[in-house]
Parts: sequence; structure tokens; C-alpha cells
Amino acid sequence: MKIAPAATEAVAVPASGDGGTRERIIGLLLNHGSQTVSELAAALQLTAAGVRRHLDVMLNDGLVAETSIEAGRRGRPARRYALTDAARDDLPHTYDDLAVSALRHIAAVAGRQSVRAFADEQVVGLEQRCRTAMDGAGDDPLARAEALARALSAEGYAASAESLASGGQLCQRHCPVAHVASEFPELCEAETEVIARLVGSHVQRLATIARGDGVCTTHVPGTGPLTLSARERSSTT
Repeated sequence: MKIAPAATEAVAVPASGDGGTRERIIGLLLNHGSQTVSELAAALQLTAAGVRRHLDVMLNDGLVAETSIEAGRRGRPARRYALTDAARDDLPHTYDDLAVSALRHIAAVAGRQSVRAFADEQVVGLEQRCRTAMDGAGDDPLARAEALARALSAEGYAASAESLASGGQLCQRHCPVAHVASEFPELCEAETEVIARLVGSHVQRLATIARGDGVCTTHVPGTGPLTLSARERSSTT
């Protein structure tokens, strides 16, 4: 929810070919987080061996990282694959250099408070669009977080809402201008306040891509579990 001139898809997916399949893998990992070979194979309608072939190339190119998780007492640990920072850097980061230069100029001439004022102005339009998209979500903060996740995904932020024992969690797996926000955290601060207004509750930002985390994570307190996460809902349609 930062400075982006237009809503665009985070990943353009070619129709076919090895490059197209790898772009689709990147899209799945971006939108759903780490995945196993079997999960990717099911989503892509490919064999596990075919997916492994693509992942081997992507591992070699530094686009994905591999981790092992315990699968229980029997069998080998399951292997999961996630995007690396290098892969995220290849995604569109609109006008990064221009935005950084402009904000440095504003900070030098008028102070950091003017950077924050600029950031607040930039999220006005997005807040309005998300609020419209959230019409009918009701008053429950968790239900509104789920609706907000769908609205942000439509804006290209690859967002999802997940249940927690203490409430809910809004995750954004893509930030169009993460490099800008890493130097100017005022953008993240303005975004967090917009999220709070949209869900109708105090929220706490736990992690951001701009600080080097793999995902922007915001805790949303609530009184009950989410009925169905945006991630789960998208997998059933």
C-alpha cells in the first residue's frame, strides 16, 4: 500500500515454455509463500519430476531457496521452496530511483515531516479503493482484514489473511516499492495507519519487506477466527 501509479499484476505469466513455467512457479511462491514440490505440481498440473527440474534450475540461478521441515517420525523431511530476495528484486519496482531522489529532495528542503505528509497523500486513493471493495464486510476486524486482503491482492500486493489464536494476521508478499520504503519508513507508517482505519481496529506491524523480511505482516486483534482466509478462498475458486 505504498506509492504505485497503477495496479498491476505482480508477475506476468507467459503462456508456455520453460520460462513460462518458471514464471508460474514464481507467481505461486509469491502469492502463497513456501511450497512443496507436490503442492506446486498439483497447482501447475505437472509431474513432480518436471517441477523438480525447474526448481533445480531456479536454485542454481538463486531464485528460490530450499528448506527442510520434519515430516513426522517416518520418511524423509519434506522440502519446501521459497523465493529469494534476488527473485523479489526482479519483480517490478516502479520508479524506485525517481521516487528515492524525489523523497530525498523533499527531506532536504522541508524535513522528514514533509516526507510523512507526502506518504499520507499517496495512500489516499488506495484507501478509498480498498474501502469501496470492502463494502459489506461488516464491523468485525477479522472479517474486514479478510476483505482487505482480497482488495490488496487486486492491487498487486499478493495479500492473504490468516487466523491466529490472538486474532488474525494480514500478510503482503509483494511491495512494489520496497527499496524506497527501506530508506523512507514513513511509507510503511502511513500504510499501517491505513490498515488500522480500514479494519477498524488498532493493528501492529510485525515485519516488512522493506526491513528485509520475506513478507509484510500485520497483526489484527479480534474476537474470533477468520471464517475462511483469502488464501484458502482463492484456492477453492
